[in-house]
Amino acid sequence: MKHYNEEEIIAQLQEPQLQRNAFGEIVKHYSEPLYWQIRRMVLSHDDANDLLQNTFIKAWNNLEYFRGDARLSTWLYRIAFNECLNFLNKQRALNQLSLDDAESAALNKLESDPYFDGDHTQLLFEKAIQTLPEKQRIVFNLKYFQEMKYEEMSDILGTSVGALKASYHHAVKKIEEFLEQND
Repeated sequence: MKHYNEEEIIAQLQEPQLQRNAFGEIVKHYSEPLYWQIRRMVLSHDDANDLLQNTFIKAWNNLEYFRGDARLSTWLYRIAFNECLNFLNKQRALNQLSLDDAESAALNKLESDPYFDGDHTQLLFEKAIQTLPEKQRIVFNLKYFQEMKYEEMSDILGTSVGALKASYHHAVKKIEEFLEQND
């Protein structure tokens, strides 16, 4: 199996005859981590698949705007993040839900998702994550599940490293409190 080399891939993206294959490598390399990041935001497998596809379509259609001054992963996560926020905002507007209603709708979606195969503890953990404010939930997911560095998160979210560390700290505290109350 060929090793993924980001510098080579970025160089190939600049070559019209190599661009399609290079983008195929990007899709192969980033599909799974992006899928899980999106899935943690929208919860539904089908919605996550659609948003992942939209992310790659948007990336392909905007390749000429990728200048290589940020990492490819940062650029892709930013696109995915924006796709998720747009999707969640549209859903909220469609359903005219308050944030609390949106939260309980999300939890119901998680519990009824046929692809969710976690045990009780995992379900409780996911519920705890869903109770976080959107920004804290995003920061927690990026740090906890993707093990992303605060500096890269800062590039994606346009937030200072200090604010991200504070968000993560608050998120962890809230999750711990939720788990203690619901155990």
